[in-house]
Amino acid sequence: MNALAPETGLLPGFSDPVAEAQKTFRAVLEATSRPGTIVTAPALPSAPAPLTPVAAALLLALVDYETPLWLDPAARQPAVEEYLRFHCGCPLVDEPSQAAFALVTDAQSMPPLSAFHLGSDEYPDRSTTLIIQVPNLDGGDNWRLKGPGIRDQAILSASHLPVCFKSWVRDNHALFPRGVDLLFAAPTQLAGLPRSTQLEG
Repeated sequence: MNALAPETGLLPGFSDPVAEAQKTFRAVLEATSRPGTIVTAPALPSAPAPLTPVAAALLLALVDYETPLWLDPAARQPAVEEYLRFHCGCPLVDEPSQAAFALVTDAQSMPPLSAFHLGSDEYPDRSTTLIIQVPNLDGGDNWRLKGPGIRDQAILSASHLPVCFKSWVRDNHALFPRGVDLLFAAPTQLAGLPRSTQLEG
């Protein structure tokens, strides 16, 4: 969906909703099929703070009226909620375990990955996909990744994550095929860390 009339004050979404959503979806597929690969976001829509343009693009491309969305407390701002309800039509839920998608704008205060919907043995695909905003994808500890989509190993260095985040990722991988999938949203780039990916070291 595109912008409302200027007098409403609501920020516009994609300037070309269909084309830019498709390009963003392809970027997500590249990031998740090649874990650790840093992908440049193909579209950067306007977004109300603290939502960043890359995180906004991911939500505009992935979330709709059938996908319950959880927002962390920092993102629970009227402007963000109005933006998402208008452009995505998504229901907002109060509990992480109820969400098909989750937006984390303040990673330092995020709940553990186990608090989100981990899927079931019958329907592992019904787990939560987390979109986590980070300042950059090359300023943190070097994580060595192995698994599907990685030839030998890949390196991911997302910054400003909780101290225990690495152990959460290991525990999440141990649940495979259950578990959550992660998308990291930096200012102009994104990277994926699906549940099938293993951390080395």
